[in-house]
Amino acid sequence: MAREFGRRTFLTAAGTAVTTAAVGSPAYASAHARDAATADDLVDVQLLNITDLHGYLQAAPGGTAVITGAGGKTYTVGGVAYLATHLKRLRDGRRNSLFFAPGDLFSGWEFDAESLADEPTIEALNRLGLDFATAGNHEFDKSPAFLTQHMEDGVAFPRAGWDDSFPDSTGQGFKGANFRYYSANMVWSRTASTVLPPYNIEWVDAGKGRKLPIGFIHLTAVGTDTGSTSYQPALSSLDELVTANHRAAELKARGVNAIVLSMHDGAVAGSDFNSGSDPSGPAYDLARKVSADIDVIVTGHWHCRFNMMVPDPHGVPRPFVEAGCHGQLINEINLRLDPRTGKVVRALTTSTNHPNTRDVTPDKELKETADYWTGYAARRATTAIGKQTASFTRTRDDSGESTMGDLAADWALWAGQQPLGPMNNANRYPNDPAELALIVSAPQVGQSVINQDLTFDTASGGTVTFGQAWKAIGYGDPILTVTVSGRQLHDALEQQWTTAADGTLRFAPLAVSANVRYTFDATGPVGDRVDPADVLIDGRPLDPARRYRLAATSYTLLGADGFTAFAGFKAPVRHVRDFESFVAFVQEKKQLTPAERNRVTVANATARSARVGEIVTAAPRALGRDGAAVTSRAEAAQLTRAGNEFNVPC
Repeated sequence: MAREFGRRTFLTAAGTAVTTAAVGSPAYASAHARDAATADDLVDVQLLNITDLHGYLQAAPGGTAVITGAGGKTYTVGGVAYLATHLKRLRDGRRNSLFFAPGDLFSGWEFDAESLADEPTIEALNRLGLDFATAGNHEFDKSPAFLTQHMEDGVAFPRAGWDDSFPDSTGQGFKGANFRYYSANMVWSRTASTVLPPYNIEWVDAGKGRKLPIGFIHLTAVGTDTGSTSYQPALSSLDELVTANHRAAELKARGVNAIVLSMHDGAVAGSDFNSGSDPSGPAYDLARKVSADIDVIVTGHWHCRFNMMVPDPHGVPRPFVEAGCHGQLINEINLRLDPRTGKVVRALTTSTNHPNTRDVTPDKELKETADYWTGYAARRATTAIGKQTASFTRTRDDSGESTMGDLAADWALWAGQQPLGPMNNANRYPNDPAELALIVSAPQVGQSVINQDLTFDTASGGTVTFGQAWKAIGYGDPILTVTVSGRQLHDALEQQWTTAADGTLRFAPLAVSANVRYTFDATGPVGDRVDPADVLIDGRPLDPARRYRLAATSYTLLGADGFTAFAGFKAPVRHVRDFESFVAFVQEKKQLTPAERNRVTVANATARSARVGEIVTAAPRALGRDGAAVTSRAEAAQLTRAGNEFNVPC
């Protein structure tokens, strides 16, 4: 059953007229909508939404901090303290105001929030008065149980005060969200039942003691279950159009005549945040086809900014909007409901994207909240979690081996042998431990999971801090343990070498765990450099016909960094995300010592025809759809992954 919530008490503040005038004209369903304020026989409803905050409480980062509006005018935006001020002004005097979000509010990028189990984001959203949210792909970056039990209900696991349940800005323990998450198309594969409620019904005040219902259908981006960060083996995602139409019909049958679609999938429609031009993308395709019973379509996921009206299948305009990312915009849609039927009078609908500018007085409470968590994260970053006896570096020898690569591969094997945690509830296969691990230390495409060297700190005698470990390895993907054939392992080793268009031999070295040794022939052609007999796993030659349990990042196993040999892997088991897992690895090992670089041997290295290959030392800087360089490694990993048809940022 869908959960129905009564109206809540909202923050109040200044009106919308000044803000609207500052950014240009809003989108109107018809010319009559300009005079909608005079239609006092109808019921006013204000819908406010933000999307893809990704835990950026202080400000929008990098190139996303400046956006462009009408006439090329630019605005500096971002920060929840400013967001609170703008929300207060927009809500002022509105009897019926709902504030929601189409996903990716937490998880993804920001150290200050993500290193603290994303609890800072939830506290900020609670204080902003968020009513409900669509689950985005990143809301599944840990597990369904993490979303419902911890983020919604505040259940601690497993070590309160270290893994989660940190004291908030008031000194209280984490109690969870004051709002609920929904998704109509994320389901359990075995039963096809939804992971979250598919929709919610909100009741608005129609005067004289009457209430009118508004239904909100929620969609999560198709493929969330198989995405690199949100990979969940026990989940599936249903078709967006079929699901939305089905739920709209269900709401209509329940007597709900005003329906909003909140979807975590998006489109691109020009550069002016308060208009739309040349739209394209999956959300736009859906907007033209989805049931005419749906009155509003609010999107996210693509980190784009547009505000436009798109005709439904009957030719009647309805809002189609996206409010950027990282707290850039607040979208406001104003509906007029017929008090007798509860239907939306479409001709009177308006929509405006308001920039979350930083030229207003920041809200004191939200500023204190954001500052508190920034300080907390900075202090936690200095916490000692282990020791190292010498530096680990990404400097590679002639075989492509490095001490940092070896460390990463050893961590991956350890991670793939760990028991599943109490909230890791979306696995469907037995947790058979890994027998070996591979890590791409210098991919030819995409981003390396190895971010930086782990340098010996002389002043502390080799102390490894939480912040050092967190930042050394990881882009937010889990380690997966999967079953592959010996032939696939051999093919992956061969795929380290490719020939560029100009004939250059390129080398993308794989780091292997300590129980693996192999030799490659520097004179061999591409595709025939490694003899299976020269690959030893626990001292035994690789058997191409045998099945092995392999640990690697989901990013690699899905082919995002160019290694296609693992396609069709079997029995995947999801383990902990990379940066959290590596921190736990350092804590358990207590002391790290660089291993001797003897895992890879180059045969015929001195022959005249020997060619090891040119190593690609850095992936090209990823650019967002607005052309700005991406500052987050996790976001860059998503942008530069191979085969990403839509080049979606998250």
